[in-house]
Amino acid sequence: MAAKTHPNLTLLKKSRAGYPDSPRKAKLEAFENTHPQRDYEIRFDCPEFTSRCPITDQPDFGTITIEYVPDTLCLESKSLKLYLFSYRNHGTFHEEAVNRILDDLVKACRPRRARVSGRFNPRGGIAITVTAQYP
Repeated sequence: MAAKTHPNLTLLKKSRAGYPDSPRKAKLEAFENTHPQRDYEIRFDCPEFTSRCPITDQPDFGTITIEYVPDTLCLESKSLKLYLFSYRNHGTFHEEAVNRILDDLVKACRPRRARVSGRFNPRGGIAITVTAQYP
């Protein structure tokens, strides 16, 4: 049934998903918004985000929060989980990761508004929070 009504959702149909090893190889999927006439907010809290420092290769841990108002498409959560997992061994600065997540979200579902925040755990005594917005 879901395959017929949502043919673009390829990852949700798989019982075993392969984990991409970089955001470039990951795929964010979207499905039709059944209430496009209404502004409403969707929020994803991802408290187990992990990436690697591109210089030291040390792991960085944090929480990614995604908030958006959909237009005609909504982001599918399993594809988001796999997409965020792709950062696990990817070298990136916090600022770059948050802005890339926002860019990829906008590309995948073209929301009316979106905000991505990354609250990263302290390393060297400094915690970093990065927030990017669209438009």
